[in-house]
Amino acid sequence: MTMLEMLKNTENTEARILEAVEKAHEAHEKLNAVVTFIDPAEQIANLDQYKEGAMAGIPIALKDNVNTKGIRTTASSRILDNYVPIYDATIVKKLREAGAVFIAKTSMDELAMGGTNLTAATGPVLNPYDTNCISGGSSGGSAALVAAGVVPMAIGTDTGDSIRKPASFCNIVGFKPTYGRISRYGIIPYSSSLDHVGTFTRTVKDAALSLEVLAGRDDKDMTSSNRPVENYLAMTKGEVAGKKVAVIKNIVDAIDNQETLACLNNVVEGLKAKGAVVDYVEMDQQLLRAVLPTYFLIANCEATANHSNLDGIRFGNRKEADSSEEIMMKTRTEGLGSQARKRFVIGSYGLFAENQERFFRQAQRVRRLICEDVDRVLNEYDVFIAPASAKGATKLNEPAMDQMSDAYLIVENHMALGNFTGYPSITVPMGMTGGMPIGVNLTGRAFEEGELLNIAQAIEDVMNKVGE
Repeated sequence: MTMLEMLKNTENTEARILEAVEKAHEAHEKLNAVVTFIDPAEQIANLDQYKEGAMAGIPIALKDNVNTKGIRTTASSRILDNYVPIYDATIVKKLREAGAVFIAKTSMDELAMGGTNLTAATGPVLNPYDTNCISGGSSGGSAALVAAGVVPMAIGTDTGDSIRKPASFCNIVGFKPTYGRISRYGIIPYSSSLDHVGTFTRTVKDAALSLEVLAGRDDKDMTSSNRPVENYLAMTKGEVAGKKVAVIKNIVDAIDNQETLACLNNVVEGLKAKGAVVDYVEMDQQLLRAVLPTYFLIANCEATANHSNLDGIRFGNRKEADSSEEIMMKTRTEGLGSQARKRFVIGSYGLFAENQERFFRQAQRVRRLICEDVDRVLNEYDVFIAPASAKGATKLNEPAMDQMSDAYLIVENHMALGNFTGYPSITVPMGMTGGMPIGVNLTGRAFEEGELLNIAQAIEDVMNKVGE
């Protein structure tokens, strides 16, 4: 059942919430998607207080990097295993005031550093469509619970594609709005200039409603926008006559999976049938190849600065030793997984005084060039689209791709364009490939979420018709 369907059926709300809790436990046994279960009893007792809220009685899940007062929040890292926040994130307050009921904190790649959800301290999150496959990351636990029918909406965060790639792999809608549209106060950070809060839902309209609840200025987050919150749900009509859509040709040309290309063709032809103008447009190939290394430098340099306090002295799950230096080394060695340690080493190297100009500042300049190329496309088109991945979710132990190939550098990492620019971006299901789901990603102009959601709704309508 979708969120909007639940809101129309207000009978047996308490039973529905308890059923979601039971489903969460059952799904966790198969998918390993939950870090901490939340007892909803107190929230249920207070339901009457929020009965007029936009999400009254809706059970939802939160990614485990969202601070929840009195509830353990680990970011799926051993170094935060004992962290119990003393305050709520702003989005937690907004959701509670809207009547949402929290039932779980979901697994993620450690400290949001990854795209597979294989690095969580609690182990891999498995895909509901095939438990031999990954869910995608870093927000894989939230994606898996929505895809498994446990909750109609879950919170994720997206630094490179960490909402939109799991959504593609799990056959659901993954949406991150414009940078600053949703407050990040109380979110354990990865990369401050790239991090976005967003949602997983089963429909585009549910994503629109979720944004209405979550969006808005927050003085506790000085990067949040003062722009008024729009009626996104009313704008999500699926009417695209005359709208201009660019398909990024560089990405399509690097895909050799014919099923994925056939799914994309269904999207393109469906949009044309609805009156949209669809063109294949080329971006700068060298800049697209530079997206991943640029992202890796900026994200990990910022992460190193953000998490410098995780040392067992100022913060973190302390491991005792004979000196403060040994405490810090032991805490980090035992508390952090290999991938997180690797990323901190890279970030530290990029932040060395003698390296900042050569690496970090240069990456920032390349980021600006990439953003300018994106603007070149969006100055002429309402949105640009491309497959979210070349294929569906990979097997848990599948060999890594050639990381110097365009299939990897461009196809599997292009969604970071939405993080570099901060522009709104959404992934919508577009079919199956190799028996696994695949999604199409759309990116639009800053703060034009209504337009993006409207076109995404048109694609959802097209795909529903194809599936009939």
